[in-house]
Amino acid sequence: MKLASLKTNHPDGELVLISQDQGSFISLLAIAPTMQIALENWAECYPAFETVNNQLNDGLLAEALPVSGCQFTAPLPRTWQWLDGSLFLNHGHLMQQAFHLDPIADADIYPLVYQGAGDNFIGGKDDICVADLTHGIDFEGEYGVIVDDIPLGSSAEYALKQIRLVVLLNDISYRALGPREMKTGFGFVQAKGATAFAPFAITPDELGEYWQEGRVCLPLEVKRNGALFGQPSGKEMHFGFHELLAHVAQTRAIKPGSVFGSGTVSNAEPSVGQACISELRAKEMIQHGKPQTPFMGQDEVVTINVVNADGDSVFGVIEQRITVSN
Repeated sequence: MKLASLKTNHPDGELVLISQDQGSFISLLAIAPTMQIALENWAECYPAFETVNNQLNDGLLAEALPVSGCQFTAPLPRTWQWLDGSLFLNHGHLMQQAFHLDPIADADIYPLVYQGAGDNFIGGKDDICVADLTHGIDFEGEYGVIVDDIPLGSSAEYALKQIRLVVLLNDISYRALGPREMKTGFGFVQAKGATAFAPFAITPDELGEYWQEGRVCLPLEVKRNGALFGQPSGKEMHFGFHELLAHVAQTRAIKPGSVFGSGTVSNAEPSVGQACISELRAKEMIQHGKPQTPFMGQDEVVTINVVNADGDSVFGVIEQRITVSN
């Protein structure tokens, strides 16, 4: 099942269901007007969604509308909690090597995670609007999950069952602002822009064999100005999403609609490239002693997509242009 949120005058948009071929959609207004309401009432809403999904894909809904030309916001445009992990250890190893940092103790045992701003997620076709081009504008291709209620102390096995939707996202980063914030020990605020999401959130069963042990086992394709930048696979995620969820749930209950990110998708094999500029610059520092690739500039475009074995875009495409706010 594929869900999305149409852009409307309401900040949460309007929840819609997308056909299997991504050619048409139907409003879910009568069942759940927004994604957040659907997640808070998933047990009641999901059976009704399934009925509509079957009817839509069987061509039985005359009121279905074409997806082409529609404007989508993030599937969940705002949330109570956005937590981003760093679940690909290869990315951390490269950063440590490039910047001569001490290894983080027990990083392979306890997932790294920080709490970001979930009040303003944007759509995958929205511009990356920045105040200053010198901030070191970077993209980060990531996978993410949106969850149902997970009680305090839940196991990873239980948490896995509470993952309702899987998403694709671009976690915008301002690398020039990050070092000072990291030194404070308080985490990122200025160094992170509004996170962008591909239009379609999918239920884990949509991934079939590509959903394994809480991981999306598909390459994440990133292009910069149309040129391939990398296609690392989500399969190499050291911790599954369920393990990240259980880690967080050790000290708090997790409420419906909370969003968790994987961190930059990163693979040990150099030939697959990378999903963020910072990682390429780290490789250049290791090899050449200094970075050579610049961060994003005015009117540059980043494209992030995930394509399955049938050649279909799984989540829809993220395609964003850099613009400067007035």
